[in-house]
Amino acid sequence: MFSKFTSILQHAVEALAPSLPLQEDFVYHWKAITHYYIETSDDKAPVTDTNIPSHLEQMLDILTQEEAERESGETGPCMEYLLHHKILETLYTLGKADCPPGMKQQVLTFYTKLLAHIRQPLLPHINVHRPVQKLIRLCGEVLAAPTENEEIQFLCIVCAKLKQDPYLVNFFLENKSKRPEIKSPVATESALSPDTGQSLAEEQADHQDEPQAAAAVSTSSPTSNNNSNNYNLVTSLLNLTKSPDGRIVVKACEGLMLLVSLPEPAAAKCLTENTELCELLTDRLVSFYKALPQSMDPLDIETVESVNWGLDVYNLKEDAAVFTGKRALISFLSWLDYCDQLIKEAQKSAAAVMAKAVRERFFVSVMEPQLMQTSEVGILTSTALLNRIIRQVTSEALLQEMVYFLLGEEREPETSATIAQNPLRHRLIEHCDHLSDEISIMTLRLFEQLIQKPNQHILHNLVLRSLEERNYLENKPQEEREPLENGQPHDAVDLEEDPLFGDDLSPERKLSGSDWLSTSPPQSPDHSKSEGKTEVHKIVNSFLCLVPDEAKSSYHVEGTGYDTYLRDAHRQFRDYCGICQRWDWRGNPKPFEKCNLDIPFFEGHFLKVLFDRMGRILDQPYDVNLQVTAVLSKLSLLPHPHLHEYLLDPYINLAPGCRSLFSVIVRVVGDLMLRIHRIPDFTPKLLLVRKRLLGLEPEGITIDHMTLLEGVIVLEEFCKELAAIAFVKYHAAASSSP
Repeated sequence: MFSKFTSILQHAVEALAPSLPLQEDFVYHWKAITHYYIETSDDKAPVTDTNIPSHLEQMLDILTQEEAERESGETGPCMEYLLHHKILETLYTLGKADCPPGMKQQVLTFYTKLLAHIRQPLLPHINVHRPVQKLIRLCGEVLAAPTENEEIQFLCIVCAKLKQDPYLVNFFLENKSKRPEIKSPVATESALSPDTGQSLAEEQADHQDEPQAAAAVSTSSPTSNNNSNNYNLVTSLLNLTKSPDGRIVVKACEGLMLLVSLPEPAAAKCLTENTELCELLTDRLVSFYKALPQSMDPLDIETVESVNWGLDVYNLKEDAAVFTGKRALISFLSWLDYCDQLIKEAQKSAAAVMAKAVRERFFVSVMEPQLMQTSEVGILTSTALLNRIIRQVTSEALLQEMVYFLLGEEREPETSATIAQNPLRHRLIEHCDHLSDEISIMTLRLFEQLIQKPNQHILHNLVLRSLEERNYLENKPQEEREPLENGQPHDAVDLEEDPLFGDDLSPERKLSGSDWLSTSPPQSPDHSKSEGKTEVHKIVNSFLCLVPDEAKSSYHVEGTGYDTYLRDAHRQFRDYCGICQRWDWRGNPKPFEKCNLDIPFFEGHFLKVLFDRMGRILDQPYDVNLQVTAVLSKLSLLPHPHLHEYLLDPYINLAPGCRSLFSVIVRVVGDLMLRIHRIPDFTPKLLLVRKRLLGLEPEGITIDHMTLLEGVIVLEEFCKELAAIAFVKYHAAASSSP
């Protein structure tokens, strides 16, 4: 009661007294604080019952006013006084003792406001960064402490200042050899808090450290023994990420995001080697993943709304009503997003270390056993989760490590004997042809997602390494080859004279050369005629005419013509070119004379499985066929000359025993021709099935041979899509050639 009366009386005196010069006023307020400790014997009264908060606020106001009245960068007498008399050191000591109770909170607020409001750089001063470093060590000592909010505000303003002047971070890499070895509280939840006080000897050691830190600042390079540095700023933030208060956790994560992005190599090294950051990222990712239900509907995993970290607002009742595990799934995806963004923002070497930690501690340790299990329910759930992870990861370093985890790092051509050398890759590709259609579809979706990621190794590992030497082409000396007729070998399949591809093509099915130039969206490698390049209209017509007339149904339904695929093909191809631009893929195929054509051709495990499934298109469920053709069309869109030649040129002269996409489809069509005549009313049934698939006809009586009829429709649509892709790629190449 008496202290409150004294405070009121003092405010009244101050209001009546003439205004003092700023420095005198500043000194007066500081001495009023120090006199409190000399004169007061009651150290149990809370600080809010004293004048200390008011005096500290006045000191801040004076410093702010002084800076506003002086020229930019000039240090005024009040600031000089604060620095010279080590006021921040004294406040740190009072805050550490928390005397009177609540003083730590006041000190944290004073430091925070000082750094936030004063524009001139303060951290380079020894009498600022040293007490700031000591105060940092006090933060995060106790979970759910009453000062948590002030602690995180203080730490975040320090992070923001370091982001403005990254070289200053060298002042905050404390040399462990100068202080007694202590166990970090991050290492275990139950560990004792470290002693953050310093002896006189340590203070002297701090002074000895200053030239070393100054040298580090001047050269912006790591100090000589940075391997034994403490990064207390990171340690305190890591402690606060364990707070039960979600807002504190988000702020701590934001602070870490700022620190990992600092370009200083010494800080990056210290961050990954001497803090528990990697452990925090991976342990939390693992715990969130393990909290997921063992079985989840893949559709729920695929369609759950995307949650950015820090915006994870939720309603437990609502989430449980939607589907079991939604809350756990959102928590996992939110933390994954944070890991991804942190690695994306991080300094390059730190990003690589963090990404490798995620690979080893999460992907290899936790996800691989899930993907390799034999339970169909478990395989389906883990594959759906992996698909969602692939979709979400955007950081280059994390994507690279994830790709190495899934596919391995091999780059040499595959052989049938080496396809199983990477067990996980082998298992995933085999799952594309699993007995369970659901697993097949989900795994095919996973690969469709994967081949659209901006990572060259994915495509090289899955398909391109098998096509590098073009040894899918027949290897005969020129003089041993049959004479060419119309630019083609004598024994090549003459599609124009084949009964399937006669001259009685309707105008909308056959495209003249002049039509190509009028409808053109652009793109892809155009092989010269000397390389055996066939005119594009022949290629397009080859695909359009593959399916015989009696097996076609699209021309009976409006808006299902070949041209409907052109726009999509143009857009997708343009997107792919943007991704592949830096990979130097454009141009002609590798010249024959530089190819090693004597190596036996193996299409690679991935293409083998895709071609095998394509060969069974008439006997597979509709949804499986849609997914198989979706993956093949994505591969066909890639602007790589060998892939283009192998998948989209019907006229290439294949080596004995080799197959291409076109040859696989030709075999399917041959099988179809034999089957058509065994099914009465084939064409009307086919048209009815198409209309039902389009929703133009209601479901009615069961139709015989439904799987075959649906397969024929997918086959026809796929051929039109390939024709559109070939068209678009040819015109892109034509428009880009000089």
